[in-house]
Order: sequence, then C-alpha cells, then structure tokens
Amino acid sequence: MDAVERLISYLKIDTESIPDQDHIPSSEKQFDLARVLEKDLKELGVSDVRLTEHCYVYGKIPSNLSREENAKTPALGFIAHMDTAPSARGKNVKPRIIENYDGKDIVLNETETLSPKIFPRLLDAVGDDLMVTDGTTLLGADDKAGVGEIMAMAEYLLSHKEVPHGDICIGFTPDEEVGCGADIFDIPGFGAEIAYTVDGGILGEVEYENFNAASGKLKIHGVNVHPGSAKDKMLNALLLAMEFNSLLPPCIPANTEGYEGFFHLCDMSGEESHAEMNYIIRDHDKAKFEEKKKIFADAAEKLNQKYGAKGASFEAVIKDSYFNMKEKLKDHMYIVEVAKTAFEKEGVKPIVTPIRGGTDGASLSYKGLPCPNLSTGGDNFHGIYEYLNLSSFRKMIDVLIRITQEMIGKKP
Repeated sequence: MDAVERLISYLKIDTESIPDQDHIPSSEKQFDLARVLEKDLKELGVSDVRLTEHCYVYGKIPSNLSREENAKTPALGFIAHMDTAPSARGKNVKPRIIENYDGKDIVLNETETLSPKIFPRLLDAVGDDLMVTDGTTLLGADDKAGVGEIMAMAEYLLSHKEVPHGDICIGFTPDEEVGCGADIFDIPGFGAEIAYTVDGGILGEVEYENFNAASGKLKIHGVNVHPGSAKDKMLNALLLAMEFNSLLPPCIPANTEGYEGFFHLCDMSGEESHAEMNYIIRDHDKAKFEEKKKIFADAAEKLNQKYGAKGASFEAVIKDSYFNMKEKLKDHMYIVEVAKTAFEKEGVKPIVTPIRGGTDGASLSYKGLPCPNLSTGGDNFHGIYEYLNLSSFRKMIDVLIRITQEMIGKKP
C-alpha cells in the first residue's frame, strides 16, 4: 500500500486519549488503531508481533547481518504513539491533500483558513504537497505520521532483503498525549538497546533535550455570602484565583521560546465559593525548574497567610511528570550523530533543537532506553490548523531507512 494511503486510513481512526485516567489506555478506542497495526505488521512479515492488554503494539525485523557484524550493531528501536491530543476533536477526521502548495491562504471551511500570515512557516512548503484538516478537527499527524513512516520503513526493509540492517524493533504506544505512554512500556520485551521516537515536527529535527515537566493543581476555597451583605466578609474564589495567577512570573508559552521555561494555565473552573486551576510547569534547566515549582507553592502559601484567618484556603499540589532526557543521553551521543548523518546523506540539513514539550523518549531514556526524537514533517499540532508536509513525510521514510544503514557497526 502507498505510504500516504496507509497514513490516511490511520488518520481516520479516532484515537483521542483522555486526561486524568487511572488506567492505560485512557480510551478504549485506541485499540481500534492498535488492532489495525497488529494486522498490518503481520501482513508485512514483521516477526514477534503482539498487542498487549494495555494497547501497546510491538514487533521485530530480525537482523540480516553476519554474526560478526551483528555483534557490532546495536538493536535499534523506532517508536511512535497512536493517540491524538484531547485539546482538539479527533473524531471524523477528513484529511485533504493540497498539491504543489502555492504559498497562499488555504481555506479549510467557510469560517477557518490556514494562512501563512499567521503561520509563516507555511511559506517554507511552497511547491510541496500538504495534507490539511477540514477545520473541524485536528489532523492527527502527531503522531500518526510517525506511525506511518515507521510502517513504510518496515515495508521497505522486508521487501528489499538485500538491504543490510541489524535487529529493528518497532513499538507503538497509547496515551503519550496525556503523559502515560512510557509508563508500562515493556523495554526488555521490546528488545532494543537504543531507540528513536519519531514524533517531532518540521523535517530535519533531531532532539535530545526536552523540558523538565510538572503539573500544578490549585484548589481554592472561598467564602461566599449574599452579595448584598458581602462587605468585609465575601472572599470570591474566582477573584482569589486571579490574584494567585498574578503572583506568578509572566513567563507564559505565548512569550517564551527556545530554552525559556513557562507556567501555563491549562484550565480553570469554579464559582464564588470554590475554584480549581490546573497548570503545567516547564523548564529545560533543572535548577530553574525547581525554582518554578517553589514559586508556585510559595504563591499558595502567601495567600493562605493573607486570607486564612478570614476563612479562605489554597491547596497546591505539584507533581513531576518527566525530566530532561539530555541527562541520560549525554553518554550516548553517537545515537544523535547517526541521525544527523542520515539526514545529511538524504540531502536534509539537521536541525538540532530542544523540544518545547516532551516525548515518550524522555521517560524511556530515564528507564534505561536512550531515545532521542526525530521529525515527522508535521506542524501546528494539537489543533485544527495542523498540517503535514507530505514531501517531508516521504523524505522521513528515506531517513529512517538510512539510519538503519548508518547504525551498522556503531555499537560502543
């Protein structure tokens, strides 16, 4: 099957994950894609294919090297996640291909337009084929593009037996978008010594640094009385929430970039007597990360001291999510160098950049599987303006195949 046709079939399967669940997968519908991938891998001839009760899909392409060569070649993994972000609807995805993009506005529907005036990186894709949404859902290229690229790589290697490679391990995970994708990943059963997640953005990205990440939850109990007799008694929880936010530094996603960290208010709810706020806290630098967590906790304590005697309270709960994988990859930088070489040999300039987010690879690196991240060719993830550069998508397939070649003999 053509790689793009296969990808479209995956994009049309709803795999939206659900936050704050106590089980994996967070949504049963992720099995709908997992079962298709299990079937497709078996049909391609991948060995040891298995779908677990927790919706992880594993498979292996055995080495065709000599025993001597294989001993010098690390077992190599490629990983992508099946779920899509809950920040935009993932049901009834209707992908559309724009051939030979001309640099102009792309009308998604009667009310939504994908414009280079707002998203100037579109202009880098002039002349390329793009895949876009219909403006009512996300596309799901994050990370079904990665899934499709790995599947196309597997199909190529299995239909071209003359191409040498070591052991290739394939893994597809659930729930990456809600931070649980690596929680029960079977590293011993996966069989790889090193791996790449294929879960990045624009073509050429090689990422081995990511945010240290935590969630910050704040519960506010106010004092509510009739507004007509509220003088010196009412403590409106919603207004207290606004005061709490004002105590945080103004480093938010909209005004930070590169290595700059942030506080991000994801959602808030409540009324006069009770309010809740959910934040994510991010920084690449571990010391600054710890400082941000302290600022969050101190802001709650300051307001407890200010309003506690008047009946209000602030409960802050901070929970670490993942850490910067650079700490675990700094002793395995040959993995990054192999990826850079593969891009260069395929005519693509490598872009070594920090991830302003996280991947399964961050958690897997801390669990003992060094795992930097590679591009997919997509952009504007997690929303209706998501698009995939199909020219980059096809090139990434070549890059993954090239990596399997470049990894031969690279075992430390």
